[in-house]
Amino acid sequence: MKATNIHIRKATASDIPRLKEVIEASVRGLQTKDYSPTQIEGALQSVYGVDSQLIADGTYLVAGVSKSQNQPEIVACGGWSKRKTLYGGDQYAAREDSLLDPTRDAAKIRAFFVHPKWARRGIGGMILEACEKAAQQAGFTRLEMGATLSGVAFYKAKGYAALENLSAPLGSGETLPIVRMVKKMK
Repeated sequence: MKATNIHIRKATASDIPRLKEVIEASVRGLQTKDYSPTQIEGALQSVYGVDSQLIADGTYLVAGVSKSQNQPEIVACGGWSKRKTLYGGDQYAAREDSLLDPTRDAAKIRAFFVHPKWARRGIGGMILEACEKAAQQAGFTRLEMGATLSGVAFYKAKGYAALENLSAPLGSGETLPIVRMVKKMK
C-alpha cells in the first residue's frame, strides 16, 4: 500500500531527537531477521545513528506524515552525501568527511531508516528518488552505499548492484555484515 500525504523535506538539527527514535525503531523492528540481538545492540551504539554532517550539508531528508495541522510526524529518513564516509552516524569512529569529486567519485547513499509502522509503503523509494536526483544535479554520475542485509533486496529492485561484502566492526568485538552496492545514473 502506497503512503499518502507524505511530505519530503530537508532534515534540520531540531529533527535529531525524532530521527534517533525512528532509527532505533527501524533497526529493532526491521532488522531482526538479518542480524542477531547482539549485532543490533552493538550497531545502535557504534554504527547506526544520526549523521549531523548530512544535516549540515543539506543532503539528509525526512518523510513526514500529516496527522493534523501541526508539524508532520517524521516516519522515515535517508540521504546522500558528497563526502567519503560510506556509512555510520556521528558516533562511528571510521568516518572520513573529506569531499568527493563528482567527476571521478560516487556520491554516497546514506542512513536510510523507515519506522516499522510505515514500512513497505513506498516511502523509502520516495526518499531514494529525491536523493538520486539531488546527487545527479550536483554532478555525480554514480552512487554507492553500504547497505544493510535487510536493505539489499530493496536496493537491487531500485537498480543497485552488489559489489562486495563488507563488515563494520562493532564495539563488542562482533561485526555487522553489510553489502557495498553501486548504481550508474542515466
